[in-house]
Amino acid sequence: MLIDDYVAELRSALSGPSGPKRDMVVEARDSLLDCADAYEAEGLPRAEAERLAVEEFGPVHEVAPGYQEELAACAGRRLGLLLFTSVPVTVLIWALVWHLHPGDASLWADRPGWYMTVSRLLDTVQLGAAVYAGLAVLALGRGARWVRRPRLVTRSLGVMVWLMLVTTALLGMLLARGSYMAAGAPLVTLANLVTHFFAGVQIYCATRCVMLGRRARPRGAARSR
Repeated sequence: MLIDDYVAELRSALSGPSGPKRDMVVEARDSLLDCADAYEAEGLPRAEAERLAVEEFGPVHEVAPGYQEELAACAGRRLGLLLFTSVPVTVLIWALVWHLHPGDASLWADRPGWYMTVSRLLDTVQLGAAVYAGLAVLALGRGARWVRRPRLVTRSLGVMVWLMLVTTALLGMLLARGSYMAAGAPLVTLANLVTHFFAGVQIYCATRCVMLGRRARPRGAARSR
C-alpha cells in the first residue's frame, strides 16, 4: 500500500471533529512522507520506500484506535467547554430578566407554593451540569494520563447533557405556568433566543459525543487486510 492509499483508508476509518481529524491525518501523512524520503535517500525506489514507510507505521486497524480515542476526547472537551461557558451565560441573562422585568408584584404574591422549589431545583441542575462539564474537561485534558477510556467520559458527558436539557425544559415549563413576567419585553425575547440557541448547539454536540463514545473501534477496524 502506498502512502496516499494508506492515508485515505485512515481518514475513512476515523470519526470526530473535522479540524482535529484533519490535523491527525496530515500529521500521519507527514510522518509517512518523511520516512519514505529517508528510505528513498538510501537508494530505494519511491514505491518501495513508501511501502516500507507504511509497513513501519503500522496497519490502519492497529493505528486508528489511538487516533479515535483522541478524537472522542477532543469532542468531549469541546462539549465540556461549551457547557462551562454557555450555562453561566444563560443563568446570568435570565437573572437580568428577573431583575429588570419582574412583572406585577401583586400577582407574584399568589404564585404557587412549589414555584421557589422548582426555581431552586432548576438552578441546581444547571450548576451541577456546569461543574460536571468542568470536571470532564480536566479529565480529558490534564488528567488524560489517568483516564484509561476517554471515550467513556465523553459519552457520559453527552448523556448528561441530554438529561439536563430534558430536565431543564420540564422545569422551565413549570416555571412559565406560574410566572407573571412581562413576556413581551425585548430582554425576555433575547433570553429565550439565547437559551434555545445554546440548547440546539448543546444537543448537537451531545449527540455526536454519545455516538463517538459508543464507537468501540474505528470504522472498518475489524477488517483485516
